[in-house]
Amino acid sequence: MAHTTPNPICAFAVSSDGVPRPIALPSDLQTLSKTDGYVWLHFDVGDPAFEAWLMHQLPETVAKALVASETRPRCDRVENGLVINLRGVNMNPGADAEDMVSLRLWVTEGLIISARVRKVWAADAIRQQMEAGQAPVSTTLFLAELAHGLTRRIEKVSLSLAEETDAFEENALSPSTTLAAELAGLRQSVIKLRRFVRPQSEAIAELADGKIWPLEAHSTNLFLETANQTARTMEELEATSDRLRAVQDHLDMLHMSALGRNSYVLSIVAAIFLPLGFLTGLFGVNVGGMPGVDAAFGFWAVTVSSILIGFVLFFVFRHLKWL
Repeated sequence: MAHTTPNPICAFAVSSDGVPRPIALPSDLQTLSKTDGYVWLHFDVGDPAFEAWLMHQLPETVAKALVASETRPRCDRVENGLVINLRGVNMNPGADAEDMVSLRLWVTEGLIISARVRKVWAADAIRQQMEAGQAPVSTTLFLAELAHGLTRRIEKVSLSLAEETDAFEENALSPSTTLAAELAGLRQSVIKLRRFVRPQSEAIAELADGKIWPLEAHSTNLFLETANQTARTMEELEATSDRLRAVQDHLDMLHMSALGRNSYVLSIVAAIFLPLGFLTGLFGVNVGGMPGVDAAFGFWAVTVSSILIGFVLFFVFRHLKWL
């Protein structure tokens, strides 16, 4: 059965000494096993022909992993290769950085197939590097440079969120009406990053220890540095999250304190006017026998009595330190 060939974003053959050259998409990936160095094929998951072509070329488990609608960072050995899912910050125009983009990879000794839904700038940087005539000399160094590029960009966003948190901590001393809404947005950004950075840290650490896939010496150090950098970023995000939670608690305390003060003032006002309301209500009933009904000074007597009672209650509350 004939399959429509997808149009790759880029396709390079890289020699063992790191010299890349553009190639056409081969009709059969099996022919690549004889290739000196390795081949990188980069695809858009949205290509209508990609999934069917992938199902024909790769094991079903691998193909499904590369086109899955939802992914989380992982690194798993499958047959003779690795299935790797990584995440990067979204640097596309008009997008939120914390709305992370996914990159799915199938890696063997001589082949890298990568697929993305939205542009991944770390992968695009390697593409530009290859177009300029330079490339990682092996698949493991390719992975190390890719992971390092993703992590470096994530760390920049994490540090930016930490700086925003510094400003929130200062503004919390004199909060504005919009501070709570802005704080909620910042906390949401941190949560989105933490959701994927934690498993990504574990996946990169698993790659760095060299047990799941053998590493050359030139890629081991970069993997270890990247794993350490990812762990630091995760710790920074956790610290930022804790600081934002402390700011939120402070704002909640201020809000509850303001509510308490308002309720207290209203209670005092009610305590003062309750007996006055009772008195005026009592004299306002329209029944016979009310004293002072026919007296010319009756209204003023009630008014003065109410004022005196109000003053008495005020001084009583002051004496009790309720005011």
